[in-house]
Amino acid sequence: MTDWAADVKIYRPDADDAAISGLLDTYRLVMSNRDSAYVAFSDPTEVETVKTNFLKKKLGLTESDEVLDAALAEVGETLKGDRTKSRITVYYLLAEKFGKLGLFS
Repeated sequence: MTDWAADVKIYRPDADDAAISGLLDTYRLVMSNRDSAYVAFSDPTEVETVKTNFLKKKLGLTESDEVLDAALAEVGETLKGDRTKSRITVYYLLAEKFGKLGLFS
């Protein structure tokens, strides 16, 4: 079994354990499927899905698409050295960037 919290802590050593746990509870089913457990930043459809379903719907963000696209690009750049970009890590970094970790803790 993958230690998703350890993956988040590669990028944020002081990550909020309660927020990670909340993300895992919310996305447990998604994370149980290898295909959906990772985000493919090279796939524009997948990136658009993250923007629409996570940033806009789940986090309730109303920022412009340009702002959201820039945040996604920033997270993609942060994770560029990681061949497998964990959805939990991507979501944690995005929620942190927009001050929304409290939704999950």
